[in-house]
Amino acid sequence: MVALMNTFAIYEQFRTVLGEDAAKGFAQTLGTMLEEARNAATKEDLRILRDSLDANVSRLEIAIANLAEAQGRTEARVEQLAQAQARTEVRIEQLAQAQARTEARVEQLAEAQARTEVRIEQLAQAQARTEVRIEELAQAQARTEVRIEELAQAQARTEVRIEELATNMNSFATILNQLVIRSDRHEGRILELRFRDRLPSYLGRFLRKGKVIQASDLLDQIEPKLAEAAVDDFLRADVVATGMVDGKPTYLVGEVSYTVDADDVMRAARRAACLVKAGLPAIPLVACEKIPPEITAYARQEGVRVWVDGSLLDA
Repeated sequence: MVALMNTFAIYEQFRTVLGEDAAKGFAQTLGTMLEEARNAATKEDLRILRDSLDANVSRLEIAIANLAEAQGRTEARVEQLAQAQARTEVRIEQLAQAQARTEARVEQLAEAQARTEVRIEQLAQAQARTEVRIEELAQAQARTEVRIEELAQAQARTEVRIEELATNMNSFATILNQLVIRSDRHEGRILELRFRDRLPSYLGRFLRKGKVIQASDLLDQIEPKLAEAAVDDFLRADVVATGMVDGKPTYLVGEVSYTVDADDVMRAARRAACLVKAGLPAIPLVACEKIPPEITAYARQEGVRVWVDGSLLDA
């Protein structure tokens, strides 16, 4: 009965510190030891044993106290670890969500990559076709360059030929111009002779009683009043005639040319002016087969009458 009470007392004393199972085992073991000692030992032995037990119990209590403090620290650390674990789990959840988003994005990128690879394959095929076309164009370009070289050589030969023809044409033009000049002179001379011979009929309505005279017939009248150069110039007039214009005696000083130019107009005006300066009434005239419109206008501006192809133009 005493052993049972000692065992229960020991259990109660250490239950809080060691826990129920550990305290129960410790109490039973210690109770058994006490019971055996009581039965086998003397009082002195019991006292020694009790002192020894008391010392052991004291050390055990100190150890248990140390264990309790360590247990407190352990529980505090465990609490910290539990909180850290909770934070870790929250972070893991966040990472799991981020991982899910990453996987979704990776899947999108994988699909995009697949589309890109398809497009790259299409572009590669197009590039291959382009390279084939470029090769064809390069060959065509080579043929074109050969043809251009041939054409350039032909052009060079043509230019040489054109240069030769141009030289020949220039020579021909010079000869032709000389022939035209000669022809104009010849035609002009024929026209001059015809005009002098038929002046009364050509100008009969304008120059009444018209009569061709020699320029030298007027020398006595003009020499005293003109410089020698002016007299000499007047004497070279193609035709000089006298007659009546508007009922007044008038001299006609004319230049005859197949095709009249500005020089003919100027000579007629200048030579008629010599007679006017000498005090003789005179009208300048040009006679021709052809006259450009601008020369006609110039003649009217200078007061020179124009007879062309059988008709006397209005002043």
